[in-house]
Amino acid sequence: MKLPKAIENLIEALERLPGIGPKSAARLGFYLLRVPEEERQALGNAVLAVGREIQLCERCFNVSEAPLCKVCEDSQRDQSTLCVVEDPLDLISFEKTGKYSGVYHVLHGVISPLEHVGPENLKISELISRIRDQRSEIREMILALNPSLEGEATAMYIKKVIGESQQAVGSKALRITRLASGIPTGGDLEYADALTLTKALEGRQDF
Repeated sequence: MKLPKAIENLIEALERLPGIGPKSAARLGFYLLRVPEEERQALGNAVLAVGREIQLCERCFNVSEAPLCKVCEDSQRDQSTLCVVEDPLDLISFEKTGKYSGVYHVLHGVISPLEHVGPENLKISELISRIRDQRSEIREMILALNPSLEGEATAMYIKKVIGESQQAVGSKALRITRLASGIPTGGDLEYADALTLTKALEGRQDF
């Protein structure tokens, strides 16, 4: 049986969302068909508002409603420690611990040749520029990437280019650290609890 075009389009759009397969997309599509019109309107307006009102912080690339996010606007944050994370959800996880007072840099992904994602697709060049800035107070960079093959490859790449960059300009060596044990291999920071992240931060090691 061929579905009406509008429903087909909705299911196809839902299927493109992370973690949503064909069956889940179909269930969600028909669920939205049954809910009151006001709920569909509210959902649609919320989706549209994200595109209209949300931007990336011009300094750390976190999601924000203003040119600078709330973290970068906070003058009380420790400007000497920079935590590099894969996406804004990881930043939120660290903030929930209440144990990290430094600043962040969001890469918006990791290097993944299979997904056709290279360094040029991430915020790595912006990270290098930020560290090389003569006004920068950064003394330690925490590479808080997921302990996956892609996360490890990205961390190694960043360490390499930062080292080459520092040698080229003769700048003071930057301490580069990784999160300690507590984050399981193959796990996602987004799903780690506050205690696990706190232990990983406290036991970080030079990289």
